[in-house]
Amino acid sequence: MAYFRTARDMIRLPLALLSLVVLAACAAPEDAQVGADGIYDPFEAQNRKVHAFNRSLDRSVVRPVGRSYAAIVPDPIEDSVSRFADNLSEPGNTVNALLQGNIKGAGQSAGRFVTNTVFGLGGLFDAASSFGIPDTDTDFGETLMVWGVGEGAYVELPLLGPSTQRDAAGRAVDFFTNPLSYHLPDPERNYTTAARVGALLSSRGRYSDTIDSVLYGSADSYAQSRLIYLQNRRFALGRAGAASAADPYADPYEDPYAQ
Repeated sequence: MAYFRTARDMIRLPLALLSLVVLAACAAPEDAQVGADGIYDPFEAQNRKVHAFNRSLDRSVVRPVGRSYAAIVPDPIEDSVSRFADNLSEPGNTVNALLQGNIKGAGQSAGRFVTNTVFGLGGLFDAASSFGIPDTDTDFGETLMVWGVGEGAYVELPLLGPSTQRDAAGRAVDFFTNPLSYHLPDPERNYTTAARVGALLSSRGRYSDTIDSVLYGSADSYAQSRLIYLQNRRFALGRAGAASAADPYADPYEDPYAQ
């Protein structure tokens, strides 16, 4: 029975990759549909409805819980939880780096996972950086870009927020590219989910003023969120392959083009 389950997983991944690559490749926009700002948003009406839902959920749940989390939990513990969540993503980084042909990056991600798991108490401490192993943060959305798949249309996903068709497909596949997502037994799987939720709440609380200015201080929070996401994502993909150490206090909403 275990054999068939393993075989099924081995078959499911390439089929999922192939189908999503085809779907994403078909999302190439017509030049006439791309705005002067380089934004392709044919689903704006639907996206705005999802944005309104996400904004309402943030106001009523995520924002107050995130601010309370940041106020109650000491910064060192917040950082440890975030590092633990980051360490759980390293197997997925390793697989994606291999799919991108980045052998060095794959080795670095694998090395970080082993080092932080063994010497960093499962990732609570960043022992890998102390050993000089740089962070290679990647995902299947970047893998699709390396394979030549276009960005596609801008979409806003329920709960998950701003994305593109390519990155939305990448999010779905990232579940399968990380073996920890489906091979960890209970209750360890619950610990990983809790760590990821804690990391998200930490970010929401830590950058509360900046996020609030976008969601609640902008004349058009949808357009502002869309612009910031696309600017940062395109900038990050433009620097793909460059090794850099992650700064836990870096502002993810900062304009990457600001001088």
